[in-house]
Amino acid sequence: MSDLTPSRMLSKKLGGRNIYLVGMMGSGKSVTGPILAKQLRYKFLDADSAIEKLSQKSIPEIFADDGESNFREIETKVLESIGQFYSLVVSTGGGVVKRPKNWGILHQGIVVWIDPGRERLLERLNKDSVARPLLETSNPVSDFDALYEERKPLYAESDLHIFVENESPEDVAWKIIKELPLILNESVDPTLSHTIE
Repeated sequence: MSDLTPSRMLSKKLGGRNIYLVGMMGSGKSVTGPILAKQLRYKFLDADSAIEKLSQKSIPEIFADDGESNFREIETKVLESIGQFYSLVVSTGGGVVKRPKNWGILHQGIVVWIDPGRERLLERLNKDSVARPLLETSNPVSDFDALYEERKPLYAESDLHIFVENESPEDVAWKIIKELPLILNESVDPTLSHTIE
């Protein structure tokens, strides 16, 4: 009898493949990621934090000083570095899906789109104190909608599409764990209980 918990068995079956969380700003990637990583005995990495560390500037400062195209260049370099490692859950920036080159790296792992839908995203962003450079405009809702429509078909290229309603980050992590075996062509283990260890 194996003493491995179901989530640890799943981690073994993943074989060290990185899990990349994608989705719009406010989708909950950086709060869900650490919980998911803990369950899988993976490490968690926030790509935006890695960009800030490398640049020694905040994301809003990079956008203000260097522009979005330079930010995207740095983002790709950071993603390439992350791709050299394994057994990571990576929270990515909302626009990482815009560059085809990034997809070459993302698809070496498993890409999970966390999707709360437009209304919930706007509700969260309204309550959020984090600066969002692409929404620092005279009409943030209209600009958000344009970004959302542009990115939705790109997010749809993900391996897993996780719809989020009012679940807690723990519940979202659980949903991902439950769906991952389908990507691995495994049946979902009926003994996999909804328990955050």
